[in-house]
Amino acid sequence: MWLLSYLRWHAQRRAVAKRPVAAPNGLLARVWLLLVLALLGGPARAAQPEDTLAVSPSNPALYLEENYYSMLEDPTGRLRLADVQSPAWSHRFVVLRGSGHPPNIQHPRSTYWLRITVRHAPAENAAWYLELYDSHIGQAVFYGPRPGSATAYDSVATGASHSFATRPHPYKNFLFDLPPRPGETATYYLRLHSDTRTSFRAMLHSGAGLIPELSLQYWLLGMFYGVLFIMVLYNLILFFFLKERTYLYYVLYVLSGTLLFLTEDGLGFQYLWSASPELNHFVGALAPVLLLLTFATYASGFLDTASRLPALHRLGTWVVGGSTALLVLDAAVVHSGFSFWLYLLPYGLLYYAAFRAYGSGLRPARYLLLAQALVAISLTFLIMRKLGINFYSNVYTVYSLNAAFVVEVVILSYALGEKLKGLMDTTLLTQNRLLKQLRKKHQAQDRLVEQMRENQALKDQLNTELEGLVALRTAELRQQNDTVAAQNRELLQANGLLALQSAAIEKLNGDLSRDLHAEKAARIESKEVDFGEFSQIYPDKDACLRYLADLKWGHGRYQCRKCGHEKSCEAREPHARRCTRCRYVESATAGTLLQKCKFSIVKALYAVFLMHAHKGNYSPSELARILDLRQATSWAFAQKVLQALQRRRQAPDFEEGEPWTHVLLDAGTEAEVEENEAVKAVD
Repeated sequence: MWLLSYLRWHAQRRAVAKRPVAAPNGLLARVWLLLVLALLGGPARAAQPEDTLAVSPSNPALYLEENYYSMLEDPTGRLRLADVQSPAWSHRFVVLRGSGHPPNIQHPRSTYWLRITVRHAPAENAAWYLELYDSHIGQAVFYGPRPGSATAYDSVATGASHSFATRPHPYKNFLFDLPPRPGETATYYLRLHSDTRTSFRAMLHSGAGLIPELSLQYWLLGMFYGVLFIMVLYNLILFFFLKERTYLYYVLYVLSGTLLFLTEDGLGFQYLWSASPELNHFVGALAPVLLLLTFATYASGFLDTASRLPALHRLGTWVVGGSTALLVLDAAVVHSGFSFWLYLLPYGLLYYAAFRAYGSGLRPARYLLLAQALVAISLTFLIMRKLGINFYSNVYTVYSLNAAFVVEVVILSYALGEKLKGLMDTTLLTQNRLLKQLRKKHQAQDRLVEQMRENQALKDQLNTELEGLVALRTAELRQQNDTVAAQNRELLQANGLLALQSAAIEKLNGDLSRDLHAEKAARIESKEVDFGEFSQIYPDKDACLRYLADLKWGHGRYQCRKCGHEKSCEAREPHARRCTRCRYVESATAGTLLQKCKFSIVKALYAVFLMHAHKGNYSPSELARILDLRQATSWAFAQKVLQALQRRRQAPDFEEGEPWTHVLLDAGTEAEVEENEAVKAVD
């Protein structure tokens, strides 16, 4: 349910973000905008121009160091290219090297401008390409000078929040064209905005060297996913043959890791959900949570923490559950950008559990320790990049997590096989011991038969001895029977305990259902529900009538409106009461705002709730749109509710913040109905 809620929330959020912002008109509005940005941006700094990046065909790939581009943070998100090129803002660009600013988006609410100056070679005849490595940038707009012009700029808008078809090239990262400009120096701009702490890492590629490099990347990634597919298929076959559940946990863990890497390297967005940027954002938030849950399940089953370390197993269950809840909350609501810290505690606890299991005699646990150590080292580089710390950042550290994960899944598969081999060896050893005992028993039986054959001729002499042996054997069998009977009693007691646990679980399920219903009712009182959730609590006319009947007559509050008698019984009409003295029948809606309502009672109940929640400031047209009513019907009912609200505010027992049910039982409703009926009778 929370997944659908998150998708709905994200879609609404994207719709609001795409609404056009009215640009300020006139000189006064532009001055106001500049003043606000000046206050938010802090004091002006002296101009710090970035270094000019000289490109040459002899060097087909150039990594953009921090001194080659400057950055401008726009907290309002309203600056345009003409604004940042103006003298008032161009000197505010800051070169990242030596400025103390990390090379990534630190404030997800701000927009960041990057400026890059490139000097093209005099004999240049091939195009260049600017590649942004981080595929999670929500919005990326690239501005490049038009060919033959130094002032007019063309723009290309794309990003992870847009469809994959908006990208200039069908590539997993963002790739922008820099057409040939022989001997010229051109300035390029990037306008970046993202909901996550994405980095500014970029590289320039020449047209001649781009294709081989991209081919090598896709070839290596194909090998990476091929190894993962082979490990999934191999262990899935082992699960079907051996029926060992830990193999299934392993397969789920590898699939979760595969989903995470598909979102991190952009291949999932390119090939699987290219037309659904919302799904791309959702999968990127969900994949790490699934990876944590599946790894915790696999590690618990592999280490047998439930039997070996029960206290640590219970603690780990609570820690993993709490971390999962916080991760979901951060992804759906908070968007802090520091959610990766929430993974440290559960993974650290699982690593400690593996260390304890290894100390208790589980030898295969050393492979889990080794595999997680490799992943932890590679995650160190990833966390450093997320924090904007340039710590030994190169192509090896960028893809070290892929290599570490492949090594990890291979090691964990081998560790699982070694564990099962150890269990099989122990089983075979036990079976061999049983076979030896059975062989000895058969040998003893053979000797006994031979002795009985010999004693057949000497039965008169050895009769007393044989009777003693038979009695001894009978005592042993009786003792074995007593042992079996005791075991049967223990099994019966265990079955009784299981039955008690089942009853307790059923009781807990019932309590949970009631708590969920109570929580929804509490949310109605806190005015946080829409019509969908409201109709789940009051789904039909019967539920609404039952609710009104409880309000009117609950806890023995019944009193006949005709004779004042306080005893009643059920009537034919649903949830109506019949007076036992005068036989007067009173419906559940009589004396309430819903009496003689001309449309669905569910919609009427929700309309009263909305009008009370907004203190009467809710337009009838909006009410008609939400409830699918005619304008005249909505207006008439809204006037009726407004009059009831006014009478309620004038009541001597009125209290601010009182529940909306006081308006339902408005005393003036019955008087108006009786007055209307009297007028009709006179006419």
